[in-house]
Amino acid sequence: MKAFLLAAGLGTRLRPITDSMPKCMVPVGSRPMLDIWLDMLEKAGVTEVLVNLHHFAGAVREHLVHRTGGPRVRLFVEPELLGSAGTLLANREWVADEEMFLAVNADNLTDFDLTELVEAHRAGRPMATLTLFHAPRPSECGIVDVVDGHVVGFTEKPEQPRGDLANAGMYAFRPDVLDLIAGPVPRDIGYHLLPRLVGYARAITLGDSYFIDIGTPEALARARADWEGRGKA
Repeated sequence: MKAFLLAAGLGTRLRPITDSMPKCMVPVGSRPMLDIWLDMLEKAGVTEVLVNLHHFAGAVREHLVHRTGGPRVRLFVEPELLGSAGTLLANREWVADEEMFLAVNADNLTDFDLTELVEAHRAGRPMATLTLFHAPRPSECGIVDVVDGHVVGFTEKPEQPRGDLANAGMYAFRPDVLDLIAGPVPRDIGYHLLPRLVGYARAITLGDSYFIDIGTPEALARARADWEGRGKA
């Protein structure tokens, strides 16, 4: 199985930390986020990972030279950012023959077992399976309406959210989902793909799993403390 690890963002909200390193190389505990994600993907049965890069791409390349074990890693450097959906579309031939593939945002920290996502997707075989969490600030997230596990509505960062079930940025897709990505790049999964999956996608929740977006220095500090408290540092 193959997976996209979406890591090309500039991490502007995390400055000044990201003035000297890419967001995926920010350490939590003793390890960079990149390594945490690669291990999680391997545990779920992923054998090959495409990591898209833009900001300080050389630092990621140098780190991976010294990494041993784990899934094979393919680097995809974007001189101009394509957006999360644009990255998938640009590499559609890489997953064209796959039964399914995963795509995850590298700037979230979680201990969710991705095997649950894989198994849920294989059980239902929808075009997409999304992961959801209960957001403390729903207006800052993509809010998903779900009925009996089926996605019936989606709104990215609504001013007046109708609920708190939010997109966790971990997806299982069939390759034909890429036919729904249209328009010029950059294209974003949240703004340009998920709204078109309403009625065609299923969703599962993260349950009691830990989950946080490390997008700001304050969130990163909280994540580091939480991670250490959970014995994962």
